[in-house]
Amino acid sequence: MELEKLKAIIADVLNIDTDDITEDTTFVDDLGADSLDVFQIIMGIEEEYDIEIDNETVEQIQTVGDAVEAIRAAIQ
Repeated sequence: MELEKLKAIIADVLNIDTDDITEDTTFVDDLGADSLDVFQIIMGIEEEYDIEIDNETVEQIQTVGDAVEAIRAAIQ
C-alpha cells in the first residue's frame, strides 16, 4: 500500500507516469530528480502519512524502495 501512495506522490512531483516507477527505481539516476524534487517528494510523504522523516534517513534514500522502508519505519 505504501508503494502505491508513494508512486502517486512521485508521479505528481515529477510529472511522470506511475508505471515508470518500481521499488528499484532511483530518484536521481532513473527519474532525473534534483534535490528540490526529492525535498518535495519527502514533504509529500510526510504530509500524506502525517510523519516526520529525519534528515539522516532522508540522506540515505536513494531508491523508491528505500523511501518505502523509511515510511514503514516512521509509521511503526
